Amino acid sequence: MSELRKIIIDGREIEVHPAMTLIQACEQAGIEVPRFCYHERLSIAGNCRMCLVEVVGGPPKPAASCAMQVKDLRPGPEGQPPQVRTNSPMVKKAREGVMEFLLINHPLDCPICDQGGECDLQDQAMAYGVDFSRFREPKRASEDLDLGPLVETHMTRCISCTRCVRFTTEVAGITQMGQTGRGEDAEITSYLNQTLQSNLQGNIIDLCPVGALVSKPYAFTARPWELTKTESIDVMDALGSSIRVDTKGREVMRILPRNHDGVNEEWISDKTRFVWDGLRRQRLDVPYIRENGKLRKATWPEALAAAAAAIKGKKVTGLVGDLVPVEAAYALKMLIEGQGGKVECRTDGARLPAGNRSAYVGTAMIEDIDSAKAIYLIGTNPRDEAPVLNARIRKAWLNGAEVHRIGAPVDLTYDVHELGADRAALVKAAKDAKPAEGALVIVGQGALCEADGAAVLAHAMKLAQGMGGRFMVLHTAASRVGAMDAGCVTEGGLAAAIDGAEVIYNFGADEVEIDAGPLVIYQGSHGDRGAHRADIILPSAAYTEENGLFVNTEGRPQLALRAGFAPGEAKENWAILRALSGELGAVLPFDSLPALRRALCAAVPHLELIDSVPENDWQALPVEAPGKADFRYSVRDFYLTNPVARASTLMAELSATAKARGQTQLAAE
Repeated sequence: MSELRKIIIDGREIEVHPAMTLIQACEQAGIEVPRFCYHERLSIAGNCRMCLVEVVGGPPKPAASCAMQVKDLRPGPEGQPPQVRTNSPMVKKAREGVMEFLLINHPLDCPICDQGGECDLQDQAMAYGVDFSRFREPKRASEDLDLGPLVETHMTRCISCTRCVRFTTEVAGITQMGQTGRGEDAEITSYLNQTLQSNLQGNIIDLCPVGALVSKPYAFTARPWELTKTESIDVMDALGSSIRVDTKGREVMRILPRNHDGVNEEWISDKTRFVWDGLRRQRLDVPYIRENGKLRKATWPEALAAAAAAIKGKKVTGLVGDLVPVEAAYALKMLIEGQGGKVECRTDGARLPAGNRSAYVGTAMIEDIDSAKAIYLIGTNPRDEAPVLNARIRKAWLNGAEVHRIGAPVDLTYDVHELGADRAALVKAAKDAKPAEGALVIVGQGALCEADGAAVLAHAMKLAQGMGGRFMVLHTAASRVGAMDAGCVTEGGLAAAIDGAEVIYNFGADEVEIDAGPLVIYQGSHGDRGAHRADIILPSAAYTEENGLFVNTEGRPQLALRAGFAPGEAKENWAILRALSGELGAVLPFDSLPALRRALCAAVPHLELIDSVPENDWQALPVEAPGKADFRYSVRDFYLTNPVARASTLMAELSATAKARGQTQLAAE
């Protein structure tokens, strides 16, 4: 690393890295420089000119601080550090001029614009603009684009900052957006009027500094100052992206990303962002009991008494679903095992070994992808299983990393070296593994859900060990790692847990088909597959309606906070289990969520380390010969992976569009 350089900004001397741009140096000094086109996670465009500063001793004109590096500055006549001014009369006049130009064609839409109240152009026009315009000619207008059902466009508001173009090209890896024309005719457009084909496209709504790109489902529903904002964690995949849930009254109005460099940077997937309409539909809001083959509404005392009567003296199995917080999973384990039953969280049949955290979590952090030199993807399609993680792999690929895949070919938005699609390719790779700097092995759930999952996992770990690299298991269920940590596992997996069970306590496990025979008690938030099979239904809160702990795919404990309240008579998950334990006469030893969390952290101490990744001791698995089949991917339909998503009309529309796009046949003319 080259040594730091001294630089004087507004009379204050600081030391910065010479490769830094002036705008970054100003930020380090705590001085705000306005900008529209510059974004720290995108390439530098230098086209809005709002970030102009004065370089003392340089040319007699302002310089764009986003496009000039510290090393390009010349020292003073006597060798003193170079000087930059961000508040001189020259800079003030330049910013006013730039703002006047930006507003020449901008419509006076603020009262009806969805960006109103959180708009960069509004804020900077107030701070750096002037209160008049010398422009009298007619304003230019542009035609709106059709980018699909998620992003609504008002292109007359566009100031050509090109953030959306750079994001879709560099981060999302699609090439449908660009800028055409010159001068007054220049406009952002989509290639051949195509809609966007990416599951990260919603991020351009956040990136747009004006109201040119806004959320179509959220349009005209609320103003930012009417919303209650709650910082939480996403559970649509196992990445654990940091999100902000905005509510108005009892309803979730929108979901936005929060910055977290270690997990999701500042991006979220479209399912995370737009799934909120699924929180309003098909909700279970009263308990039900099945009588004569039909479900009827019941009271809580009735339903709990019926559930307790069903459980007493029977062989009980508890199944932990994909969206269950760790505390509730632990409470279920205490309740069911107290009745002599079994609990299982690996409801997709994944052969994950209990107690060996290096095997069911791995040793890698998500941040390790950035510095990886060689990435091996085994039986995983990260573009569908964790789109934000896929964007991170793409960033590593752009920085020179080589990506190798063992699995069926799919478009991941970056080039991959195909090593084969079957188990034999993995065995060969593990056998031939040589020490390599910056190697990272990522194994997906599709590779672990077959009968030989344990052998596949052992070979994947052998590959990582042979290269001296790091290892990561990419989960698809948000609750899986936490439930494994809490010990919600049965020897022999799902088949052994269900075998011979007279009563199955289905805790939100909607992906499991339960055969006729056992009585089913279903606890969950949506009327999905699990509720259709249930004999007793106990309605519970969704992930935005209760406080809970989740552990993401790298083993990082995270807190999801309550943004609203559950509808009707639905209750929090842990409270339902506590009430049921009272009916059973085996009262669980806690009366509140903090008490339950204390008991959980006493049993599993690393869950106290909120937002930090505990190190896992490497425990290699015994290597056995796997089968011969090709790897299959675990996510077949990105938009319909859980009950909340399946209740969303928007997700259904996106799923149908994606399916239709995959079946389009072009005429050979």
